[in-house]
Amino acid sequence: MNETIIKTVEILQQGGIILYPTDTIWGIGCDATNPEAVQKIYDLKQRSEAKSMLILVNGERMLYQVFNQVPEVAFQLWEFAVKPTTLILDNPKGIAKNLLAEDNSLGVRMVNEPFLYKVLERFKKPIVSTSANLSGDANPNCFNEINPILKQKIDFVVPLYHDKICKNPSTIIKLTADSQVKIIRK
Repeated sequence: MNETIIKTVEILQQGGIILYPTDTIWGIGCDATNPEAVQKIYDLKQRSEAKSMLILVNGERMLYQVFNQVPEVAFQLWEFAVKPTTLILDNPKGIAKNLLAEDNSLGVRMVNEPFLYKVLERFKKPIVSTSANLSGDANPNCFNEINPILKQKIDFVVPLYHDKICKNPSTIIKLTADSQVKIIRK
């Protein structure tokens, strides 16, 4: 697995796009601070830039690299969540501008999956995560259901867990700076 982690980080550092297993479904990702790489994902997925994507972090240190303020309720939601949870938080910094929503918010999820945790630890920056499908298509339930056209256009396909059945997408909750909570997806 260590060689795969090293190769994944090299591709991210070069501005490449990866296809990788997450805590939930297979994802397409890149360096969240690189606007050109983010644009490649929008183009690849044929996705409108009006639909923002989320980022993955591996802990509080990386979280605070992106957000100056994190409502205390965010940590409670992550701690007590029964499934992976994406929180939409306000006013991120140091992230590619084409990744942000119109209201200057950004979805973020803490990862638990060991491979991804180690990639983030070595890369030292958050990565983009969006479902491994063309915009409007259903999420694939496993690696073999990912559109072959997408697989061909990816810079690096992580060679792990290809036989794993995916879980459901994450819960998405929007938190405002004044701690208002809105459930976007259960």
